Amino acid sequence: MSSGVKELKDKQFLFREGDASDAAYVIKSGRIVITKAKGSTEIVLAELGPGSMLGEMAFFDGKPRSAGARAQGDATVILLPFNALNAQFTKFPEWLKVMVKTINQHLRDANMRIKNLEQGSKNSDEGAFDPYTVTRLTGILTLVASKFGEKDPEGTQVPSGVLRKYTIQVFQQPTNKMQKLMEAYVAMGHMTMQDLGEGRTKVVVKNLDLLSKFVDFYNDWLFTEEKKRGDKTLEEKELIVVKALMAQAKLRSRGEDGMTQISLTKMQNESMATFGQPIRIDEVNSLIEKKLVGDKFQGDQGEIFCKVKQEDLELIFPYWQMIYALKKVR
Repeated sequence: MSSGVKELKDKQFLFREGDASDAAYVIKSGRIVITKAKGSTEIVLAELGPGSMLGEMAFFDGKPRSAGARAQGDATVILLPFNALNAQFTKFPEWLKVMVKTINQHLRDANMRIKNLEQGSKNSDEGAFDPYTVTRLTGILTLVASKFGEKDPEGTQVPSGVLRKYTIQVFQQPTNKMQKLMEAYVAMGHMTMQDLGEGRTKVVVKNLDLLSKFVDFYNDWLFTEEKKRGDKTLEEKELIVVKALMAQAKLRSRGEDGMTQISLTKMQNESMATFGQPIRIDEVNSLIEKKLVGDKFQGDQGEIFCKVKQEDLELIFPYWQMIYALKKVR
């Protein structure tokens, strides 16, 4: 291959991932995007402009192209054939050759670490998210949404490229885990994700405040001594009971003490029709022990009542719904 200039039309590939490497290139005009195949789509890793060099890493090890490069609009590149570069490189002092090769290998190693983070391990996908991964990844998501997000009719649009950069480069977390977490939030109704093609995705967080407070709540809970977690903890079997109590509380007025009186007898009688399963009066006992619900008492007609502070239940209920849903993700 001889030196020269190559003209590229919009979306024309300069080289593709896996191609043999025989030249480096300098962008003379226009822009070139570096791409990585992902199934039937591609991910844009970087966008380079005039004066940028690309394809030079293979000069030192002769490996195939680790990513593709295509024009983003019409572009012109200057070809730098490896045989010509090698003629110049042989004139370098030995110490400089070693230094340049070492730098190149470090870049290769860094790229491999990023690839490993993107892919994650097969075993890690087979289990549920551990609690610390949930808080870490959701924290990254809410941080990027708060700092770089834009208003959207559905909530807050999160720039997917920035999210990927923060996930891998700043916090060194696997992007496949972040993707799986966001898919879980989509299933819960807290987010939407729309494939825009060409490796682009529109990511929207519907209620950023809820996810931000969830991170704070779960993180605080994780670092609280187990014996002090009582009034902040819900067992999975208690979720349906709390849901029934909140439904009853919304139908009644609060007292001067801020509490709402609930007929547990009525809740029990209506539970099958309302929630599709029976809920017994004694199922509130564990909530009473945690002081999330007031003591039971009997009315004049033999009905069993208790008092609840609706805000306390509404505060923790959605968080525990999310926690148990995420535990089931595989």
